[in-house]
Amino acid sequence: MRPSFTLGIEEEYQTVDPETRDLRSHIATEMLAKGKLRLEERVKAEMHQSVIEVGTRVCSNIQVAQEDLFDLRRNMIALAEEHDLLLIAGATHPFADWRVQEIYPDPRYAQVVEDLQLVARANLIFGLHVHVGIEDREAAIRVMNSLRYFLPHILALSTNSPFWLGMETGYKSYRAKVFENFPRTNLPDSFSSYSEFESYVNLLIKTNSIDNAKKIWWDVRPHPFFDTVEVRICDIPLRAQESIAIAALIQATACKLWHLHSRNIDYRQYSRALLMENKFRAVRYGIDGKMIDFGKQTEVPVRDLIYEYLVFVDDVLDELGSRSEINYIHTMLAQGTGADRQLKVFRETGNLKSVVDYMASETRAGL
Repeated sequence: MRPSFTLGIEEEYQTVDPETRDLRSHIATEMLAKGKLRLEERVKAEMHQSVIEVGTRVCSNIQVAQEDLFDLRRNMIALAEEHDLLLIAGATHPFADWRVQEIYPDPRYAQVVEDLQLVARANLIFGLHVHVGIEDREAAIRVMNSLRYFLPHILALSTNSPFWLGMETGYKSYRAKVFENFPRTNLPDSFSSYSEFESYVNLLIKTNSIDNAKKIWWDVRPHPFFDTVEVRICDIPLRAQESIAIAALIQATACKLWHLHSRNIDYRQYSRALLMENKFRAVRYGIDGKMIDFGKQTEVPVRDLIYEYLVFVDDVLDELGSRSEINYIHTMLAQGTGADRQLKVFRETGNLKSVVDYMASETRAGL
């Protein structure tokens, strides 16, 4: 059976004070309550009180996903303004201090803080998660195994967190460095079957390491409750159109890999140790660096690899109806990622508040 390849997209936003440009909690406002009233279960709180998350419905194709995501962003920007806040899409705030941020009062988050302590409190980061519907669990594991190879390329395109605590970090995705302090993060190993994955999860539950599989925070995972493969590696991009292009690329990759598997052609598997080399390069340099072509055993500019990647998925784009959305990746390669553009503003102004203002304007761009 061909999977549905439905899409679900989740974005995590910053709520920011328009005067200080620092993060400000939305909990004292009615923003969340009004959001739930207008958008139902598509909006929810996150662990820190200055983070708010939205998620689309299950979308049959990328056009429906775009309509839903754009609607969510427009509504959340309006809600923020109603409560004297700015809504910003950035994977870290340029200068906010996590040490003064309050945790959202929820037993689930209290338990995470109890388990992980300072690491949980410091996890003041904002991501983009993309779900692709693959109903057969064995097929989902096979697609996940092969999809791991492309995750550094996808991350490089999404990079949008060059600053931390008021410092230029030298990384294009400092969010990734913050998040890897959590257990059960980064790229997963490959699994020979879904039952092997289930055995792993059951062992962790049995030994009180986790209470359910949602505490497995890998860069890609078979979702424990939905029939999806969930890609979690991305920074949240500045523009909604960038999120859509990345979601379309993830969907196309899953579709192409499934077609290969259905013909008993397996995409070549590389070890986690090798794949982590490319992830580091994506985190450090974004699309301006080089990655390793493991087949040729040589370094190749990331931009060249992404052009090759687009050729690889090209033959499924018409089936998915996503050619126009994927084409935006050419624009992204030309204008630079969110991290590149944040750094450009900082070098022009020397002012991180100007960077926040730029992020706010980009968050609403094209909506």
